[in-house]
Amino acid sequence: MPFTPFHLGPGAAFKAVGGRHFSFMVFGGAQVLMDIEPLVRILRGDFELHGYTHTIAGALLIGIVAALSGKPISAHALAKLRLPHYPLTWFAAFNGALIGTFSHIALDALMHSDMRPWWPFSDGNGLLGAVQVDRLHVACGALGALGMVAIAGRHLLRGKS
Repeated sequence: MPFTPFHLGPGAAFKAVGGRHFSFMVFGGAQVLMDIEPLVRILRGDFELHGYTHTIAGALLIGIVAALSGKPISAHALAKLRLPHYPLTWFAAFNGALIGTFSHIALDALMHSDMRPWWPFSDGNGLLGAVQVDRLHVACGALGALGMVAIAGRHLLRGKS
């Protein structure tokens, strides 16, 4: 299923670790961009859903597009919402985008047999089945919960200083 929310769990953990140097908004946008191809393929009734966008080459290209488009879009959205935040830097945008796209193919490679994540270097997928899908979902959810707790804890500590 495209646009799975499970990809956001590791994103929350990356945000907890990266802080202002990681854009969670751009990370989320990169997740959506990654799954446009599978969505189109589902709508067309294709057997193979994960094509070139779900390779390291595709992830790099989509990551660059996500960063270049995501920074101004995210900055505009944050300004409109008047949410307090650190300035969104290009470094944070590229971290969010590239970590987003590369983590996306890593997670999907564990569960989708039609993937060739290492293309153009290899047509194989040695990651397939390395982790049971239900355990993968639990791990993504746990990373999300831990990330949110860490982020909330950081904000609480800042408020008391």
